[in-house]
Amino acid sequence: MIRLDKFLCDYGIGTRSQVKEFIKKGQIQVNDQVVKKPDFKLVEEKDSVFYQGKELAYQSFYYYMLHKPMGVITATEDKREKTVMDLMGSDRKKNLFPVGRLDKDTEGLLLITDNGELAHQLLSPKKNVPKTYYVETAEAISEEMITMLTQGVDIGEKEATKPALVEILTPTSLHLTITEGKFHQVKRMLKAVNNKVTYLKRISMGELVLDPSLEKGQFRRLTEEEIGSLEKYIQR
Repeated sequence: MIRLDKFLCDYGIGTRSQVKEFIKKGQIQVNDQVVKKPDFKLVEEKDSVFYQGKELAYQSFYYYMLHKPMGVITATEDKREKTVMDLMGSDRKKNLFPVGRLDKDTEGLLLITDNGELAHQLLSPKKNVPKTYYVETAEAISEEMITMLTQGVDIGEKEATKPALVEILTPTSLHLTITEGKFHQVKRMLKAVNNKVTYLKRISMGELVLDPSLEKGQFRRLTEEEIGSLEKYIQR
């Protein structure tokens, strides 16, 4: 069960004080009845809630796919730089945050949510969540480089990176799939094999794939199927 005012806030139709006004003015119906008490208890799976005649479906968490452009930092707020959250516009809600980070000069898939448990599981090294990047390099990618990347390379930490999957696209571009998320990991891996990243874009995380219809800086809510593909990592 959940309080009516919390349900309305979670849905995003206003602040706690605003939704209390909506309730007092008789703008909220639960099933066939106008309810004027903010602390009215709902059964999410059973009750239907209407705001100004429009039915509101309960959503406990929010999930967005964002196509991060270059020049924007992965942070919830910053006094000097534009952040990925600034791109959310009117969809930005108090508790939303980016899952993991992409460098300022890196583009691609970024998950935005308020589900802290899911974020923790997706970023946990124990879960081995695959993340695939499209990479362009300064030098041609040799067979020796491929072998080193697939075996794991020394990037200056206690242990070598876990084995990566490599798909060569052109002499100087590849898809690189890793299951870790170390600082600047892809760039450091290519440097470790005497090459250099000139362009980097994340295209997938787990089974979540960047929507090709999203322009840079655009976002959309995840589908139920996409949410389910991520939530399975909580159950493992």
